Amino acid sequence: MLIDIHAHTRYFPGPERLGGGTFATPEQLMDMLKRRGVSQAVILPLVSPECRHHLVGVEAVLAVVEEYPDFFIPFMNIDPRQLTNSPDADLSHLMRYYIARGCKGIGEVVANLPFDDPLMENLFKHAQANNLPLTFHIAIQKGGMYGIIDHQGLPLLERALQKFPELIFLGHSQPFWAEISGDLVEEERNIYPKGKVTKGGAVVRLMREYPNLYGDLSAGSGYNAVSRDPEFGYVFLTEFQDRLLFGLDICDPQEETPLIDFLNDAVAHGHISQEVYEKVGWRNAQKLLGC
Repeated sequence: MLIDIHAHTRYFPGPERLGGGTFATPEQLMDMLKRRGVSQAVILPLVSPECRHHLVGVEAVLAVVEEYPDFFIPFMNIDPRQLTNSPDADLSHLMRYYIARGCKGIGEVVANLPFDDPLMENLFKHAQANNLPLTFHIAIQKGGMYGIIDHQGLPLLERALQKFPELIFLGHSQPFWAEISGDLVEEERNIYPKGKVTKGGAVVRLMREYPNLYGDLSAGSGYNAVSRDPEFGYVFLTEFQDRLLFGLDICDPQEETPLIDFLNDAVAHGHISQEVYEKVGWRNAQKLLGC
């Protein structure tokens, strides 16, 4: 029954990523996910040039969904610089079109602009107006990486959560999940910190204070956040059971999926309840996406 909230695919692999490897084809991805107990997956287009290796347009995602409608769920993606490259761009024009085509959300947003850039805030404004959840990737700097820029402690994300209280933000990436611990240092923001989680982490505080912040547990960053200190992870999963979503972020056919084993082991040994397991595994996604 698992629903993967964060997947990427394309019909033609294209050039290798800078670190090697290519996206799985739809058939490869379905085979990998079905063997791991995943029944549906959200495909996130990549439309911003900061993705570096190749772009995956919304129309390409919709073509995959049209061929495999029972398995894949489409998100749209809109770069905040689209249409007119101004904070007055009517991005709702694009959003309404893709909503009519079946898209359930926006993401993965990776434009390398600060959260409070007028272009980015315009994207948030239109996403909120159209009731679309938004998956974001955080970057720690301008240039050299992809993602929305924020500083240690995530102050710019907090302002966005305050300014757009009806917009559901799905947090993702190393600089987001590293903030789960209060002892984070700048040098560890873009990696996978290890060891015990200490009190005072920005992610925990923000999720307690802002009900529109959700957690996308995909990739090594999400898995690391809940598994580096398992006792903390079980408590975190339980406390925020209504706003955490399972995901894998498989970007290569050779990738492993340790989050599934972690969740399966947690419920099997009574560290989390069956209710928590089901909410994180698929029920929250069903509720959020109406699927």
